[in-house]
Amino acid sequence: MPLLEISGVTAGYGSGPVLHGIDATLKAGEIVTLIGSNGAGKSTLVKTISGLIRPLSGTIVFDGNVISQLSPAARLRAGIAHVPEGRQVFAGMTVAENLDLGGYCRGARRNADRFDEVCELFPVLRGRLGDLAGNLSGGQQQMLAIARGLMSKPRLLLLDEPSLGIAPLLVAEIFSLIARLRDQGITVLVAEQNARQALAIADRGYVMENGRLTIAGPATELASSPQVAERYLGVAGRASPAGDSAGMAERLRAAMAMAPATAPDHRSRGSLGTV
Repeated sequence: MPLLEISGVTAGYGSGPVLHGIDATLKAGEIVTLIGSNGAGKSTLVKTISGLIRPLSGTIVFDGNVISQLSPAARLRAGIAHVPEGRQVFAGMTVAENLDLGGYCRGARRNADRFDEVCELFPVLRGRLGDLAGNLSGGQQQMLAIARGLMSKPRLLLLDEPSLGIAPLLVAEIFSLIARLRDQGITVLVAEQNARQALAIADRGYVMENGRLTIAGPATELASSPQVAERYLGVAGRASPAGDSAGMAERLRAAMAMAPATAPDHRSRGSLGTV
């Protein structure tokens, strides 16, 4: 049985749907990445899972229980932690206070053992516990946001754009830390525009376009898929030898005419599946 099962979920803001008939699963202990361009609906799906947005239709099942209409607080207590886009740490509070707030659902008093476990994962934070969170660098604030999410001992951690606005050197460190969470048995869903880094640490992935999941498969196969590479990895799709010259000519004509390139074929290839 999957840890998380999403079936036919449509959701959005007000009466206007952003997500259309989403079907997805997450198994316990795996990292799944959700890739797509800005505005594709990734953050909306993450918010729908955490309860910040209620689905208009469909069901969300977590650990065998339907949670579609539960509040965000109830979902947090059930084991789902959400690290939002843009970090959203409490800048006027200390690093230690931010961490304490992350574990508040488990009681107002600090869980010293969990505090030490999280600081061991993020040693840079241990030396800054008394500093205001607003004085940390962007990368350190992202580490604090993830650490705060881990304080509740989640079974499912939702990460929304963890690399956004982070220096490249720190991006690699943050993704390495995310990969280590799998060793602790934590299931992770990473919604990320940086498809290359996200797929490198993931077990499986979904591609989202216009509020729909269009492709699904193992992360290694998504990373090597021509259609995914061309659209999300900044690599031109591989053409067949017979079509190399014709394809190049077509692209040159389109560029000279300042016309948009032909839309890529979204049909599944190999063992990748359309959703």
